[in-house]
Amino acid sequence: MNRTDLLAAICLVFVLEGLFPLLAPRAWKRALARLLDTPENALRIGGGMMILTGLVALQLLRVS
Repeated sequence: MNRTDLLAAICLVFVLEGLFPLLAPRAWKRALARLLDTPENALRIGGGMMILTGLVALQLLRVS
């Protein structure tokens, strides 16, 4: 992976993160409000699972 690939991946994160508030701003706000009520431990577990899933998917892409 070179520097250009890393920058492209970061740009795609911005695009994906921007889709939800653009297409469904009311639902996005409700989801964020629910996050405030979610226990920190549950957020940590969810974040860890997202990282693990992303790393596994990346590894699968690199192997194929």
